[in-house]
Amino acid sequence: MFSTGTTPRESFDRLQIAALAGLMFVGAAFVFSATMVSDFAAAQPWYDQTWVRQIVWYALGFSVAAAMCLLDYHTLARWSFVAYWAMIICLVAVLIPHIGSMHFGARRWIDLRIFQFQPSEFAKLAFILAGANFLSRPPDELKRLEVFWQGIGLLLLPFLLILKEPDLGSALVLLPTGLVMMLVAGTPRGYLLKLIGLVGLLATLFVVDIKFLPARWQVPMQDYQRNRLLIYFGRDYTDFAPPNATPAELRRLKQKQADDGYNIRQALISVGSGGLTGKGWRQGTQNALGYLPRAVAHNDFIFSVIAEEEGFVGSVAVLALYAVVLFTGLRIAGQARDRLGKLVAVGVVTLIFSHVFINIGMNIRIMPVTGVPLPLLSYGGSSVLCSLIAVGLMQNIHIHRKGY
Repeated sequence: MFSTGTTPRESFDRLQIAALAGLMFVGAAFVFSATMVSDFAAAQPWYDQTWVRQIVWYALGFSVAAAMCLLDYHTLARWSFVAYWAMIICLVAVLIPHIGSMHFGARRWIDLRIFQFQPSEFAKLAFILAGANFLSRPPDELKRLEVFWQGIGLLLLPFLLILKEPDLGSALVLLPTGLVMMLVAGTPRGYLLKLIGLVGLLATLFVVDIKFLPARWQVPMQDYQRNRLLIYFGRDYTDFAPPNATPAELRRLKQKQADDGYNIRQALISVGSGGLTGKGWRQGTQNALGYLPRAVAHNDFIFSVIAEEEGFVGSVAVLALYAVVLFTGLRIAGQARDRLGKLVAVGVVTLIFSHVFINIGMNIRIMPVTGVPLPLLSYGGSSVLCSLIAVGLMQNIHIHRKGY
C-alpha cells in the first residue's frame, strides 16, 4: 500500500492537516464558549458536556479518517455503490414513523441511543464516491445521453429523499457537488449548460412563487421553511392576511414575522458587534445573555459566536483555515494519479465549500437559514464524522498520488 521509498508520515499533506487541527481547536473552544454560559450546561458532569462530546467526535472521526488512509482509495471505490444504496435505504427508513426521529418539524435522524445518526450527512459522502466511480469511465462514454441521465439519476435520488425529510440545505449542497464533478469528468458542456439553464429557470419560478404569488398558489412546503424564505426575501406576512382581517389579526401576523426573524437578527447583531478584534473569548454579550438563542448558538450560528468574540480578525482567520483546506484539496486533485482520485477530491472540495458558503452566508443574511452545519465548527456527531472522513479521503488520494 505504501511505497518503499516513502514513509506514511511523509505522505500526508501536512499543511492540510495543520489547518484541520486549527479548525478543530477553534471548534472545541467556541462550542465551549457557546454552551458553558448556561448554568444548566455548566452544572452537568464534565463527561456529559457538549464541548467534551465534540472532542470525542473529533477523536473518533480523526481515527476513522486515519484508518481509511491505510486502504487505497480504489478499494474504497469498489464498495462505493454498496455504500450508496445502503444510504438510500437509510434515507427511506428515516422517513418512516417510529424509525426516524422528529425534531423541529423535520424527520432527519435515526435514534441509536448513543447518538442521533443523520443519514443525509453520510449520503453526501456515499454519493461522492459512487459518483466519482461512475464518472471515471472512458470519456467517450460520457458523451452518450443515456450515461448523462444515469448520472443525473444518481444525484436526484438522494436529493429528493433528503428534500422529503425535509432538509433543503443538505439537499441543495448535492447539486453543485454533482455538477462540478460532472464538469471535471468531461461531461459535454452542452448537456450541463442546458441542465443549469433548467435549474436556473426552476429557481427563478420558485422565487417568483414565494415573493409574489398568493399563498394558495405557492409550492407546498413546511410552514417553517416557507417562513424562512419569506423572511429572507423580505415578504410581509400581512400580505397573506384575508381582506377582512381585523387589526388584531394583522398585529399577530407582524409579531409572528418578528419572532420568525429573531434568530437571524440576533446573528447579524452578534457579527456586527464584534468589530475589528472582538469582545474576547467567552465575553460575547449576545451569547452570554441569551439574545443569540442557546439552542442554535453552538451549531447553526457558531460563526456568529466567533465573530462577536474574535471580531473581523478572528472571522478572517477561520476563513483562512478553510481556504487552506480547500486549496490543498484542489492541489491534491491536480496531483491525483487518475480520474477517480481527481473526481473524489473535487467532490469533497465542492461539498466543503458549499457548506462553508451557505452556513456563513446565512449568518450574515446573504443566504436563507437552512440549517447547514459549518464543517468541524458546528456541534454535531454526524457532521463532524463526515467532515473528517471527507478530508481523510483527500489525504488517501494524496498518499497514492501520481509518481508515488
